[in-house]
Amino acid sequence: MRILLGKSKANPKSELQITGSKSETNRLLLLQALYPEISLANTSESDDSEAMRSALSSNSDVVDIHHAGTAMRFLTAYFAIQQGHTVILTGSSRMQERPIKILVDALRDLGADIEYVRNEGFPPLKIIGKKLSQNKVTLKADVSSQYISALLLIASKLENGLELTLDGKITSVPYINMTLALLKEIGIEVSFDGDLIVVAPSAVEEPKTLTVESDWSSASYFYSIVALSEIGTQITLSSYKENSLQGDSALSEIYKSFGVETKFDKNSVVLSKTSSVVDEILSFDLNHTPDIAQTIAVTAFALGIGCELTGLHTLKIKETDRLEALKIELMKLGADISVTDDSLSLKPSSAIKPNVAIDTYNDHRMAMAFAPIALKTSIVINEAEVVSKSFPTFWDDLRSIGFLVSQE
Repeated sequence: MRILLGKSKANPKSELQITGSKSETNRLLLLQALYPEISLANTSESDDSEAMRSALSSNSDVVDIHHAGTAMRFLTAYFAIQQGHTVILTGSSRMQERPIKILVDALRDLGADIEYVRNEGFPPLKIIGKKLSQNKVTLKADVSSQYISALLLIASKLENGLELTLDGKITSVPYINMTLALLKEIGIEVSFDGDLIVVAPSAVEEPKTLTVESDWSSASYFYSIVALSEIGTQITLSSYKENSLQGDSALSEIYKSFGVETKFDKNSVVLSKTSSVVDEILSFDLNHTPDIAQTIAVTAFALGIGCELTGLHTLKIKETDRLEALKIELMKLGADISVTDDSLSLKPSSAIKPNVAIDTYNDHRMAMAFAPIALKTSIVINEAEVVSKSFPTFWDDLRSIGFLVSQE
């Protein structure tokens, strides 16, 4: 499916309800499978969360999670402790190119029985569930935080809990803190001191209902839209918390540099364009918030300003190599951009080429990050259905706030 976005203007005032956080939902779905006493509200409608639900309720001996990277990491740990159950965990061809050796090695250190079906270090995996009694493991801290969270989510069900030592500079701390906060919320005892995380073996003794906050990563595209709109434009999004567990809530600070003001009103967040951007080049360290790098880079380009983004090393192993994909697609639009293994440098520009077709590389964030360009010029998004991975209503929501959206 191709989406054609005509040169658009956002409505002066709009309101939207954003689906629950995929990050919170996937963690809580796994915890709910371990602790059926938990009930969930406002869960994500994303493909990734549907993949988690389907896998956790499956009685099949082959579980295919397609493109869902979070599900692959979390379910590897989950199935490792399902005693008496053997499963082949697989995914799309891209998923079979995404490394998982670090997590598998850590689980094996705890006593897990996991084999590689094809290529060493990559899915598919044959996992023979068993009781794990080892409780100490060390993991490199500069890898995807999903490896760390996968271990933490099953830790309270290990016979002796878990003592996880993180070796080196810790990446994506907000996501680790999110996992620990959710564990605390259901009554599990945890501590995070220096490089050591300890999770006690626990049970959930009383029924609990947890409400999932809406997804801040999804909010990022509306921050971009407000930044590219006229002064006075306002978009209200719900449901959001000022004391969010999600690292991408840093958007409220980051987008001040793009002239966007954030106000919290009960369970909503109000985004307002209050000023023009004055800096020619903006610099951000996104070590803790890599998922919003694409949105920020496109926002800067569309405003004609430059940006220096660092802390992006985890983007190499996402749905696509996001740094290389960003470079290719922004260059199509006329950008002067360079990337390294962990950074992006964009020079200020004065013009955007119209009617460019953006390739999405099976990556939902590529499709959504480039859509706000339509506020400056017409643009085409190829394979636009990929947004269902995290935000199924995205194109309808754009239409509702004034974008000229047609399907081809």
